[in-house]
Amino acid sequence: MTQDLHPAAIEHLPGFITAPGQTDYLFVGVVIFLLLFVLIIGNLYFQLHAVPERMAHRTSKVQMEIVAVLALISLFTHNHLFWIAGLLLAFVHIPDFSTPLYSIAQSLGKLSGRTLEENGDPALLPEESPKPAGESSTSAPQGEGI
Repeated sequence: MTQDLHPAAIEHLPGFITAPGQTDYLFVGVVIFLLLFVLIIGNLYFQLHAVPERMAHRTSKVQMEIVAVLALISLFTHNHLFWIAGLLLAFVHIPDFSTPLYSIAQSLGKLSGRTLEENGDPALLPEESPKPAGESSTSAPQGEGI
């Protein structure tokens, strides 16, 4: 069964024009292309937003968490100033001030002879002096019998 062309139609129709009830391959191809394009661009967008966070993995934990929060705020608010701040913070190495101060506090605690009960910090306990080779803490005292 052949269909007659409309009188206003030209003799030769392009290949992308389909007969009624047939599959439109151009439309299907464009839909697949657009879906892939949107997924690829979205993936690149998320990868770009994760750049400061990846760079901050070399730094301290607190600095990495601050950079990650700035990247998330930037992602959800579309305010790129947060992303730039996170990127700059990821580039800058912030020195570790807490470890030397904690070490100083431990040393002063050991020098003062403070115990665990006073401070609650096991690192401030005075170190035990080494025992002579003949003594052991598990043996019973000499001269006492059971």
